[in-house]
Amino acid sequence: MPPVPFTEAALAALLIVRPLTGPGRELRRARLLFAGGGSAVPVGTWPSARVREWGVRLGQWARARRELVCLPAGVAVALLGASVLPLLAALVAVPLVRKWLAARRERGERECREAAVIELCGAVAGDLRAGRQPGQALAGVSPGGLGPQWAAVAAAARFGGDVPEALRAVASRPGAEGLHGVAACWRVAVDGGAGLAAGLERVAAALSAERDQREELRAQLAGARSTAVMLALLPVLALLMGSALGAAPLRVLLHTPPGLGCLLLGGLLEGAGIAWTGRIVRAAAGETKTPAGPAPSEEGKLL
Repeated sequence: MPPVPFTEAALAALLIVRPLTGPGRELRRARLLFAGGGSAVPVGTWPSARVREWGVRLGQWARARRELVCLPAGVAVALLGASVLPLLAALVAVPLVRKWLAARRERGERECREAAVIELCGAVAGDLRAGRQPGQALAGVSPGGLGPQWAAVAAAARFGGDVPEALRAVASRPGAEGLHGVAACWRVAVDGGAGLAAGLERVAAALSAERDQREELRAQLAGARSTAVMLALLPVLALLMGSALGAAPLRVLLHTPPGLGCLLLGGLLEGAGIAWTGRIVRAAAGETKTPAGPAPSEEGKLL
């Protein structure tokens, strides 16, 4: 076998080494020159891709189970205080935090549906002003916040079904109560020949005014909410200051009868204060009752 010239050997070595760090063009050229000369996947990239994939999955799981953050905090306090009571408190706090997070998520979904109804009224009214038929205008709108239940409304509008009944079915979900007004406008427009675009614009204006009023009231109550949170965190700050001064407050609270009594009484008062403050703020914001849709007799007044 004749000896390989030095230039050709150097070129072959360069074509084999470059695919590990460079783009894929040299890799394809080396595979053409040396058939079966090695794997086409750079060995230095797959671990990072696998780590990124597991990181994304871990992040999704952590966002879906955020209430489990109470457990590491309870374990840390239990180790610092050499007691199992903080861990038990963390286990009790998990369902409470889950309930609180579910309430926040439901409130966000309710506000998203309300915004979708307002957008729907404006879009359909604009299409009607442009000369489209009511069924075509309603079937051509796809509000994202109303979920898959909107497909029944679009089908009813496209194929001549009972559109008001389909709208009322979607309006049963929290935040979509404004669709009762849309159903009333549709019924009056079909039966009596009244202007549907004007009715939808009035429904959108009423819903927008109600949302703006609620947001303004929520902004005014932000100070009260912040004060309640700060007062709730004062005992934690006191424990940190006592630990910094060398008083060992965790040992006193978790390992002495007077400390356990103070811990129990303080926890009850803290919980009662948070519940009372939250009830006052919710009552001032009008959130004590689930908002219900307007009565059918009142919906006709929007026209």
